[in-house]
Amino acid sequence: MTGKETIILGIDPGTSIFGYGVIRIEKKQIQLIALGSVNLSKYSNHQLKLKYIFERVRYLVDEYKPDLCAIEAPFFGKNVQSMLKLGRAQGVSMAAVLTRDIPIEEYSPRKIKQAITGNGNASKEQVAAMLQSICKFKEMPKNLDATDGLAVAVCHHFQTSGRIQGKTNNKGWKGFIQDNPDRIKS
Repeated sequence: MTGKETIILGIDPGTSIFGYGVIRIEKKQIQLIALGSVNLSKYSNHQLKLKYIFERVRYLVDEYKPDLCAIEAPFFGKNVQSMLKLGRAQGVSMAAVLTRDIPIEEYSPRKIKQAITGNGNASKEQVAAMLQSICKFKEMPKNLDATDGLAVAVCHHFQTSGRIQGKTNNKGWKGFIQDNPDRIKS
């Protein structure tokens, strides 16, 4: 990501609510392009939800023409059926992106939270608040699955640029502050 503009699509797959965020990186600066969520509760069965997820992701790819996609990896839970459904949603999302030959990176929920807030156990609200500061959007979305999708995109940028929340090329907070004066509130 040196010198040229890069567009990253971030996806938080889900079978109830699907979140996404699109950012542009130019000269290491993050610009928010799109942020949203899709409520899938109106679809009566899982197959219809998967079909709509595929169509929606393909629309996002065709609309924003990302250079790459970052997606949240399923987490391990106690409910096997929920994990299977989430894995299917992720797989369908990935298939939609891959039909357009766009590379995909996966990040665990913990890694995403760590990259954005410096705390792998941060709440959705903490992640959203930090993203509001980083991406400079005024109004918080009604559904925080939207900011979860955005978090995946920003996490990918931080991972590939060497900027991790709380660390900047291993120079610690002092180096982070020096490298990011625009992110310090007075």
